[in-house]
Amino acid sequence: MTDRALAVLEISQNWLTEGDSVTLECAVRSSSRGWTFSWFRDDHELSSESSKGAGGSYTLSPAAVKHTGVYACRAERGAYYTEYSYTQLLWVTPRWPGTSLIINPSRSQHFLSDSLSLSCEDQKSSRWRLRRYSERLENSLSSDWGSETGSTCRISSLKTNDTGVYWCQSESGEKSQPVNITVHDVDVILESSVYPVNEEDPLTLRCLQRTTNSSNLRAVFYKDGSLIRSQITDNQLSIPAVSKSHEGFYYCKFQKRGESPKSWVSVTESQTENQVSVLKMISSVFAVSPYILVSIILAVKCHRAKGKPDEVHAEYVTWRTRQQV
Repeated sequence: MTDRALAVLEISQNWLTEGDSVTLECAVRSSSRGWTFSWFRDDHELSSESSKGAGGSYTLSPAAVKHTGVYACRAERGAYYTEYSYTQLLWVTPRWPGTSLIINPSRSQHFLSDSLSLSCEDQKSSRWRLRRYSERLENSLSSDWGSETGSTCRISSLKTNDTGVYWCQSESGEKSQPVNITVHDVDVILESSVYPVNEEDPLTLRCLQRTTNSSNLRAVFYKDGSLIRSQITDNQLSIPAVSKSHEGFYYCKFQKRGESPKSWVSVTESQTENQVSVLKMISSVFAVSPYILVSIILAVKCHRAKGKPDEVHAEYVTWRTRQQV
């Protein structure tokens, strides 16, 4: 029997890099007692967990590329079970993907009826094909929504239902980093990077009009609803070196023409820079304070000696005397 209650699925983060952790939460809003929760990926059941309270949880730690998929959950209680939750896409990107999705024009937002070209920049010998996840065509091949030539696909006239997540996939199942494309029937859009921006890299956002008849209009930019008052010239916002503080929702506005939809700008830390920073920190510690390491060694010897305090004290005095010579 089907209970009228609906299971609700929430994912703490939809876009991950392999090695990250993510938790999926399933809840039944109309009732909170005695439910058993089942989890599904791409229509296949993963596992079942019993949980009393507002909902159950399913954790992927560490997340792997194989965990990429469309997730749903369902709750059961006795002879009753809820409807399946609405699906959510969870994407896990490899740290060193073998291919990249190149789009032209290179931006997330697009005007209605614009053309769009997508191609896979292959670094391996395997054949790659373009796929899309959208409300109308879930996990569909490019032949279903565009004109396909090899590893390139062209959409001659974008429609709003072309909004979705696009990626390259090899015959063996490898996937590129996804790109989120949105199509809008508006007069103003924001040109922003389709991929996350690394810390310290430059970032440029442009405010674009559908027509250029009012080219003398000046654009203003907003971040998380607040007006940005600097770094704006020629209807573009330029940030020489981004940091985590620049992450957020951006949009732009032309007086008399309207405002663009919002786009999320993601800023990621550079793995190389993190490693260099750690090495520099370790090097500086030992370069500035050589006594730290020796003090630790002597402390260990002191603990082990216990019954030989005079011997340890003599060794410490000898070392200090040599440092002063």
